[in-house]
Amino acid sequence: MILNESIRHLEHPRPTPLPPEPVNFYNDIGAPVNMPLDTKQDLKKKEKELLAKEAELNKREQEIKRREEALERAGVRIEPKNWPPKFPLIHVDISNDIPVHLQRVQYVAFASLLGLIICLFWNFICVTAVWIIGDSPKIWFLAIIYFVTGVPGAYYCWYRPLYRAMRKESAFRYGWFFMFYFFHICFCVFASAAPSILFVGRSLAGIFQALSVITYSATVGIFYFIGFTLFVLEALLSIWVMQKVYWYFRGSGKEAEMRPDAASRRPPF
Repeated sequence: MILNESIRHLEHPRPTPLPPEPVNFYNDIGAPVNMPLDTKQDLKKKEKELLAKEAELNKREQEIKRREEALERAGVRIEPKNWPPKFPLIHVDISNDIPVHLQRVQYVAFASLLGLIICLFWNFICVTAVWIIGDSPKIWFLAIIYFVTGVPGAYYCWYRPLYRAMRKESAFRYGWFFMFYFFHICFCVFASAAPSILFVGRSLAGIFQALSVITYSATVGIFYFIGFTLFVLEALLSIWVMQKVYWYFRGSGKEAEMRPDAASRRPPF
C-alpha cells in the first residue's frame, strides 16, 4: 500500500491539451500584393526595340569599317595613340611601322625627343630656383614658354615628319625634318652656352649662367651645371641623328629627288 502511493507520487501528471487552432492558421499569408507583370505585347515591343538597336549598331560598325577601308585605299593611315602607356598622347610603334634598317636611328631620334623634354623640364626647375632667391619673374615665364611650346613643337615639327618620312620614304618630309631639326640643334647649342642677352640668358641653364649663379648660390649653381650637361648631351645626340639621317638620305637617292632639275633628268617613258 505504501509502495503504491509512492509510485503514484513519482508519476508525471498528464499535460493539458492545447486549444484547437483556427481554420487556415498556417495558410494565412496576408493580403495579396498586386505585382504588375509584363504582358506578351510588352515583351514583343521590347524585343523589337532591342533588335532595332542591334541593327543600328551593326549599321554604324559597317559604316566605320567602310570609311577605314576607303582611307586605307587612299593612302591615309590611321595612327592610334599608344604612348605613354598610361595616358596615350602620341603614336609610337617603331618596330612595326619603320623598316628594320632604320629602326635604330628612329629609336635614337625618339630618345632625343625625350631628352629635349627632360632638358626643358630641368631648365624650368633651375629657373624657378633662381627666381625664388630673388631674380626677375620674366625668366620664369620664359622657361614656361620654352617647355609649353618646345615639347609639342619638337614632336610636330621634326619628330613626326621623320617618323613618316622613314615609313613612307618621303623626300618632302625628309626636307621638312632637316629644316626644323637644324633649328633644334642650334637651340640646344645656344641653351648650353646661355649667353647674357638681356634677361634671356638667365632663363636657360647654360654654362655662362651656371658660372654666374654659383657665386651667390652653390645649390642653384649646381642645378645650372646639370642643366648645361643635359643640353650638351642633347646637342651631341641630335647631331648624331642628323648625321645618320642625312647619310641615309643621300645614299637612298632622296636628295636627288628634291633637286629642281630632278624632273628633267628622269628617263622618258
